[in-house]
Amino acid sequence: MITLKDIKEAKTNLEGIILQTPLTYAPFLSKEFNSNIYLKKENLQLTGSFKIRGAFNKVASLDKDIRENGIVAASAGNHAQGIAYSGSYFGCEATIFMPEATPLTKVSGVKQYGAKVVLGGQNYDEAYAAAIKYSEENSKTFIHPFADDKVIAGQGTIGLEIIEDINDLDVLVIPIGGGGLISGAALAAKSINPKIRIIGVVASGARGMKESYDSKLPIDSTYVKTIADGIAVKAVNPKTFEYILEYVDEVVEVEEHEIANAILFLLEKHKLVVEGAGAVSVAALMHEKIDIEDLKVCGIISGGNIDVTMLSQIIEKGLVKSYRKINLLVTLIDKPGSLMHLTSIFQSCDANIVQIDYDRSSVKLEFGEAHVTISLETKGEEHQKSIRENLKHNGYRFKQI
Repeated sequence: MITLKDIKEAKTNLEGIILQTPLTYAPFLSKEFNSNIYLKKENLQLTGSFKIRGAFNKVASLDKDIRENGIVAASAGNHAQGIAYSGSYFGCEATIFMPEATPLTKVSGVKQYGAKVVLGGQNYDEAYAAAIKYSEENSKTFIHPFADDKVIAGQGTIGLEIIEDINDLDVLVIPIGGGGLISGAALAAKSINPKIRIIGVVASGARGMKESYDSKLPIDSTYVKTIADGIAVKAVNPKTFEYILEYVDEVVEVEEHEIANAILFLLEKHKLVVEGAGAVSVAALMHEKIDIEDLKVCGIISGGNIDVTMLSQIIEKGLVKSYRKINLLVTLIDKPGSLMHLTSIFQSCDANIVQIDYDRSSVKLEFGEAHVTISLETKGEEHQKSIRENLKHNGYRFKQI
């Protein structure tokens, strides 16, 4: 295992390269849960994720001749950008293998640093296998995203920064994917403050590390699927698992809708753009997975590289769930004035129409009828109830969709 000394050396290697990201008080969370909650904002880090810490520390540790021969990585995005940036900084060729379904924003983020991107495989494991094969056939150095001492030490610098800012922290909440972040950060924090509780958070769609932690045996997931793609890791790595057993006090899991809620909450209340993996620590706090009352707590927001299409879907569903938008399918008589009468009801209810579609040709319709699919901006649950009652009062057949 690495030591605190290794993490402090990594901190020296990273000086002048990375940002010491803000650690700020979270008033909305703190008030709701009667705690002092802080957020470590690695989504504001150079390349948009903590991953640059470990990637740069590893590349910096390589002999010049080895670097110049080229470096290789496999990643769904954040480690890739860290390696690409490091390759650009040291002037060495970087080749990154990424799954075919990797969001465009992450592929573009890698290419902007001059790295070569190879898309292939249905998931990280297939991209990883292709990267290993390529590195061996071309005698290039493969840099593992988490199971590497220099990478773990680099990620551990987050723990150092947090404890430097808040030395009497009670609880540190950290996302878990492959385990590199929690291994390094937990080691750093516990080495300085042994009383601190370390809580790891996994996504329910990639819960291998939680099952392994609970049973104290490595148990790989048979299948992973989650909006938190940065922690969608199938295999439990023995190296990081050892650190987790040693330094982590508890591992909890959050559901997909809880992650989405946290993303929307951070966007709306804290003005932070956060990816799924970056939001799981806040999701665990929001949905009371951890007992934090009257404690000083820090959640690590590990990254902000979310695909805008995914963000759009989360916002849309969040608006519906919070009664700020309603989607209706209304059946009406297909004759002049019918649509005007319908919209006058919405006007009287002070509901703004944001989208409308008129269909008179569906095979599900009776002759002389039409379907209107309509989206309305609303002001809460009672407002939506009033709209539905007005529609019923005026004799409309409708359903909420």
